Amino acid sequence: MKSTLKKNLGWLEAGFYLGGVALLVVYFQIRADGDRLREEGVTAFQAAAGSAIVLENSATGETMQAAVAAPNQELWDNKRIAEYEESLKVEADPPLAVLSISKLDIQVPVYNGTDDFNLNRGVGRIKGTAAVDAAGNLGIAGHRDGFFRGLKDIVIGDEVTLQTTSGEISYAVSSIDIVDPSDVSVLYPTAESTITLVTCYPFYYVGHAPKRYIVKATAKHF
Repeated sequence: MKSTLKKNLGWLEAGFYLGGVALLVVYFQIRADGDRLREEGVTAFQAAAGSAIVLENSATGETMQAAVAAPNQELWDNKRIAEYEESLKVEADPPLAVLSISKLDIQVPVYNGTDDFNLNRGVGRIKGTAAVDAAGNLGIAGHRDGFFRGLKDIVIGDEVTLQTTSGEISYAVSSIDIVDPSDVSVLYPTAESTITLVTCYPFYYVGHAPKRYIVKATAKHF
């Protein structure tokens, strides 16, 4: 009787052991599948983020395709990265242009307006300033912890390019200033084609940054 009971307990222990091993196998398989799916998701997301986009001239309705690389997010704040990824899940109006500063590894679509959605997805034309393909002072705003973080390293003479449906325009940085948010003179109209890039300052300030970092670039004439 005792030997039979002992034998049955032995089988029961063996069953529990084999069951535990099976559960571990299933756990590690699920974990491996999860890691693989995450990697595939990241790859797919990066491929979608770095692709051709359609530019649209808001005045004429003219459109064209432009290639835009996935953004370099090494300097970005984690919250900004998450908000950028969320913004890509929502259908949006086509951007007006693509702004590039090759030296700083910045390439970003320019949307019409500076609402939260546009600034999470790219940078925004400040309404009331010049059109992207017209003479005058074009104001473009971006987040200091996202696309415009790299502006901290810009210097006088650096090249800025703007691709629109009308072609590509090259600019050279002519001035860099730090101003109060109330100083709107930086956006006043200009006789020559100018881009004014605006972001908050200091770049790594915790909370609402008290100043504005202003980069002006004037069109090159060949």
